[in-house]
Amino acid sequence: MNSGHSENSYRPISCASYDTYEIAIVRRQRLHLVWDEDNVVYDQVVTPLSLRTVDGAEYLNLCTVDGNTREVRLDRIRRAQPV
Repeated sequence: MNSGHSENSYRPISCASYDTYEIAIVRRQRLHLVWDEDNVVYDQVVTPLSLRTVDGAEYLNLCTVDGNTREVRLDRIRRAQPV
């Protein structure tokens, strides 16, 4: 029986975690992030650019050290530490 939640269902994050991303964006502070996406674990230092919500899921727009931009769903982030 399906519980109504799939592996892809967004799981809201804590307000404290969201605040961490907002503060890093305002301060242009790099973050060391660990996140998983499509069965791959990423471990990178990034510069957070903005936050956005799409269809109830929240995303962090970021720039990697090699200058590429990407979007990471907030509930996929396992660790975020200021650099």
